Amino acid sequence: MQSIQAYPKFTQEMKATHTLLIPNMAPIHFEMMRAAMEDEGYRVQVLGAGGHAVAQEGLRYVHNDTCYPALLVIGQFINALKSGQYDLDHTALLITQTGGGCRASNYIHLLRKALVKAGFPQVPVASLNFSGLEKDSGFQLTLPLLRRFVASIFYGDALMSLANQTRPYENEPGAADACVKRWTDAVARQFDAKRGVSKKDMAKNFAAIAADFAAIPVTRVPKVKVGVVGEIYVKYSPLGNNGLEQFLQSEGCEVNLPGLMGFVQYCAANMSETVRLYGGSKIEELGADAVLAWLAARETLMIDAIRAYPQFHAPTSFADTKKLASGVIGIGNKMGEGWLLTSEMMELQQTGFENIVCAQPFGCLPNHICGKGMINRIRVIYPRANITPIDYDPGATRVNQENRIKLMLSVARERLEQSGGTPPAGGHTAEQPVYGGADLPGVSRPVFPDPVPAHV
Repeated sequence: MQSIQAYPKFTQEMKATHTLLIPNMAPIHFEMMRAAMEDEGYRVQVLGAGGHAVAQEGLRYVHNDTCYPALLVIGQFINALKSGQYDLDHTALLITQTGGGCRASNYIHLLRKALVKAGFPQVPVASLNFSGLEKDSGFQLTLPLLRRFVASIFYGDALMSLANQTRPYENEPGAADACVKRWTDAVARQFDAKRGVSKKDMAKNFAAIAADFAAIPVTRVPKVKVGVVGEIYVKYSPLGNNGLEQFLQSEGCEVNLPGLMGFVQYCAANMSETVRLYGGSKIEELGADAVLAWLAARETLMIDAIRAYPQFHAPTSFADTKKLASGVIGIGNKMGEGWLLTSEMMELQQTGFENIVCAQPFGCLPNHICGKGMINRIRVIYPRANITPIDYDPGATRVNQENRIKLMLSVARERLEQSGGTPPAGGHTAEQPVYGGADLPGVSRPVFPDPVPAHV
């Protein structure tokens, strides 16, 4: 068995000679991120293989007790390398590392061991991380690439939100998806021309995207509204959640997936909160706060563009989502999706999506605590909360998962019928936010003790 030092690594020279394979988590977002990387000179292929075969491939090389997303991602990589579509001596893999307490920090080591076991020891692995891991990785996040990544995530969030609000009501099936395709192609062309990332360009694009979706002919009839939260990969990846979004749409639901940028902002916020709670570098705290302010300025552009059309509900700002955690869950719960998972479920309750699927890999401790473990607390604050946690792992059958979701939907449909087709009163505006349970009579909220001083 090779030592870790002997594993081949992706170098800058390989940028011109190797094709980088990337597992597909969020299809809309990753398509634009692929275009951004190609503008930096990388050869990129986003993998699309899915289904039972990928999971079985992962099980051959990863212990079945490990994180389900790791099993799927590694299975997808091995499946691609075995397909015969790639020159194995000129192919590399790109994988993210979170750098936190989540097992995702170790995916890269599991992948390297799996490559040796599968007979591909020559295939290098590049690390995409923001935490200083794999410092000698040849994949470099330059400032232009980083700005394109940020723009891709914001555009992806806007397109995902508007498509999900249009697709269930469109008069011509496929119109929303066609609009998504037009705009992912348009953004890629703008990246080629070194445009699309400035505040001016993003404001113009957000306005045009919202206008295009608003122009799609629709017939709005009462629909069951379902939010989806959970572990980052299983939440967005059709491979990870067995096509959950498509299944909910086939059941006649309007789906709401909180945006991917919320997780990015959550990671940045945790850097500054760690310093405030436990001590550390003031420079790191100020730097994280500066990044959050920079992202918030662009987030506002997206929210304002969508809010201009009353038929659409705009995403809640990250700052307002974060305030929802106050007095309900400690902000120090930051492993995996941490406090953000609880806050997103509360945000969905306030915006009319009382029905929620909490998608989590089996054995994902942060999700079981901050997701499943907080459901009863959320129901105290929001008595109508109709939340079902769904575990995803190699041994869980799709039929069983969908049957559990159908039970949740039966309650939702009964409530919709009882209300005469009127959806639950949703929401708050940026001008009148509602935080946690503070504004609900008779609801007591836990008081968290002050953190232990850093020097103790």
